[in-house]
Formats: sequence, structure tokens, C-alpha cells
Amino acid sequence: MESSILPTMIRLRASANSFLSQFEPLAIVVVPIVSFLIARVLQSFIQVIQERGLKATIIGFFMTLVKLVPGVKKHIDAEKQKIVDKLQSSGKSLRGDWKTELPNTGLGTRVLEQMKDFKQKDPAWQGKCSGTVYIGGNESEGHFSLINEACSMFAHTNPLHLDVFKSVVRFEAEVVAMTGALFGSKEKASGGEICGNMTSGGTESILLAVKSSRDYMRAKKNITCPEMIIPVSAHSAYDKACQYFKIKLWRVPVNKEFQADVKAIKKYINKNTIMIVGSAPGFPHGIIDPIEELGELAFSYGICLHVDLCLGGFVLPFARKLGYPIPPFDFTVQGVTSISADVHKYGLAPKGTSIVLYRNHEIRKVTSLLITEWSGGLYVSPTIAGSRPGSLVAGAWAAMLSLGQEGYLEHTREIMEASKRIQKGVKEIPELFIVGRPDMTIVAFASNIIDIFEVNDILSSKGWHLNPLQRPNR
Repeated sequence: MESSILPTMIRLRASANSFLSQFEPLAIVVVPIVSFLIARVLQSFIQVIQERGLKATIIGFFMTLVKLVPGVKKHIDAEKQKIVDKLQSSGKSLRGDWKTELPNTGLGTRVLEQMKDFKQKDPAWQGKCSGTVYIGGNESEGHFSLINEACSMFAHTNPLHLDVFKSVVRFEAEVVAMTGALFGSKEKASGGEICGNMTSGGTESILLAVKSSRDYMRAKKNITCPEMIIPVSAHSAYDKACQYFKIKLWRVPVNKEFQADVKAIKKYINKNTIMIVGSAPGFPHGIIDPIEELGELAFSYGICLHVDLCLGGFVLPFARKLGYPIPPFDFTVQGVTSISADVHKYGLAPKGTSIVLYRNHEIRKVTSLLITEWSGGLYVSPTIAGSRPGSLVAGAWAAMLSLGQEGYLEHTREIMEASKRIQKGVKEIPELFIVGRPDMTIVAFASNIIDIFEVNDILSSKGWHLNPLQRPNR
């Protein structure tokens, strides 16, 4: 029987080979294409996992599948619209009797009485707000009075007009120079060309640093499709910058210490990369990224490195002098090309004052706008804003000079000690734990036992306004 089956199998195999051979030319073309497409899909899937994490990727994939079920997407969209409608209606109720047009007769000085009445209805924020106001304690009242007087004195000035308001122009130059000195301008390693401008806040400083990096790298490497790599802990201002300036953004997960993962960032660097970012410290957890390692990486690839010192700019230099183990974070690190630092945070200046600094004039000059053909004459602007409030520049100058080195050292000593007391208190609560190892004054805490958002709601009801974090929830 076996002898009769064998010839049959041979004939069938021959027939099959003959049939398949007809498709061989097609297979030569199709198989590589299919293989390429499968490889790209797998690469994209792996990339998404690297960006968002395995858990978030699986949840996202599951939600996509759920939305394919008839009626589900429509229901989700309807629920979203309900939330939007609720927010809009609550906004209208909040406005209540808000004025919508000018009064026929002006109130004169009586307007101050109304302002005082409105101010009294604001919650008491002194010492109870996180990430909002950075001065409190017994000395705050006198410092506020000094700043208010300085701002009032220069309330109608504008540093855009260099020839008219020479005083505030000088104030800005000196604030920039004094801040640059804190970040290494006097040290040989920095190159000694540090320059910059005052801005309206950390977001504008970051926007300018990103734009400068984009334009600088376009001139240096002819990069026309720019990309930027940042850790997930970096501020949302970078998302805004990328939307404004048409830059592709890669957000990379942090390491187990909640720091920027240098190896992960390196994997994303390509021919279109213009810059990477580090924070000192990051806003969510108060942890300093490995700036030295990021500097080495940026320098080796010839790309820009921006250090976000908006929180730490007026603490870290003084904390180091007080003996705290602060790692290198400024222009003394090779590879750092720009820095942002807020004077209106721990610099104790009026709200609306920040600084963007560049390693040299070559990087800075691509930011300044120079219009020579306008019928209104020559127009030069080094920041996003044209006209700027000279009062805030004067207020920052007054704050820095009134406090001096000794004032900032004392202030830093107090807030660093307060941070240690907070950490000690959190550790004494069994249900809570501290996220990572805070380097400065920001302390993030969480729980694996209780709903941390519910804890935040209870604190808010008692007048404590803290910043809730997410991914992971903190």
C-alpha cells in the first residue's frame, strides 16, 4: 500500500510546486514589502511603548478597540460634551455680576475701595499655596512694600524704547548679568560670553530658548524638520513651544529615580534633533536631572541642551554654598547652551519676571527680531513681547539688590530646612511615601493605600492648595 501512495504524493507535490512557481515573481516583490510594513508597525508599536509605557499602551489599545463597538464612541463623545457644557455653565455662574462695559461715570478713587473688597474675598494664600507664591513669613510684608514702591516708581516705563527709559534698560542688563554670575559667567569653563534678556515668565523664557535652538541649528546644520527630546517630567511649556514653532516632540520616560534617562534620550537622537532638555529641579518631583551626562551627550552630538532652572535658579547656587550636595547644573557644564530662571519664584521678585540666558551671542542673536523696512522705522525686539512693563524689571532689580548674597543665603537656609521637616513629617505617616529623593524644596508624596486625590481634596477644603500630579498619581 505504501508503494501506491508514494507516487501519488510525489505527483501532488510536483503539481503544488508548479502552481506556486507561477506566483514566484509576485512573491519576490510582495514579500519584501509585507516584511517592511510589518517591521515598521512593530517599530512604531515598540516606540509607543517606550514613550508611554507598556501599561498605558495596552490601555490605549484596549480603548481604541472599545470605541470600534457600535454606539460606544458616540456615547463617549456625548459624555465629553456634557463635561464641556458643565464647565461653560459654571464659568457663566462664576462671572455673575462681572462688568461687561464701561460705566457712564467713572468711579475715581472709589475704585480702590472695590478692589480692596474683591481682594478680601480671595482665599488666604500666605504659606498655604504650592507653586503659586514663593515668599512668606515675617519678612514678606516689608519685602512686598519695597517691591510695590519700586514698581510704582517705574509703572509707565517701557524698555523697548532704549533711548527714553535708560534706567530700566540698565536694570534689565544688570539683572541678567547678576543672574549669569550665579550660573558660571565668571568661571573659565563657561566661556565668559553669557548673555540674555528678561521675560514675562518661565514659559516665555523656555519658548525663546527653544526658538533660539531651532534657528541656531538651522543655521549650523541646515535642519529644516526639527525634533526635540525631553523627559516626561519636563514642563508643559515645551509642548507649547513645539506647537508654536513646528517642532516634533519626543517625551521619554524617566528612570527609576524620576530623573531624565540619558540612555533613553540617546536612542531618539537623529539627524533632525536640535535639542534635549534637563531640569534642575523638575517641577513635579523636585529632582535634579543628570545635567553633566546630558551635557556630554549634547556636546558629542553637536546639539543644544537647555537647562530649566525656573524653580532652582535662585536656590541651588546658594544651597551649594551652604554645603548641600548640589550636582553641577549650569554653564560650567560643557554642552549647556541655554538656561531659563524665574526671578519671580525664589528670586522673590514681582510676578511676571524671568530670565533666559544663552552661552554666547551667536546663539542669542538668532532670537532677536530686526525689521529695517517697516514704514514706522527701525524695529528691534529681543523677546516675544514688544512693549514690556518696565515696572516689573525695576521690581526684580530692587528685589535682588535689596536681598543680596546674604539675604538669599538666609532665605535658602530657611526653605531647605523647611523642606527637610516636611520630608520627615511625611515619612512618619505610614500610609504615605516620598517620591524619589528631592534635591531642593519640592516634595512629592504619594500612597499605595489611600486615594491621594481625595487627600488633596480634603487639604483644599482646609485652605491648603497643593499641586496634584499624575502618571503616576502623586
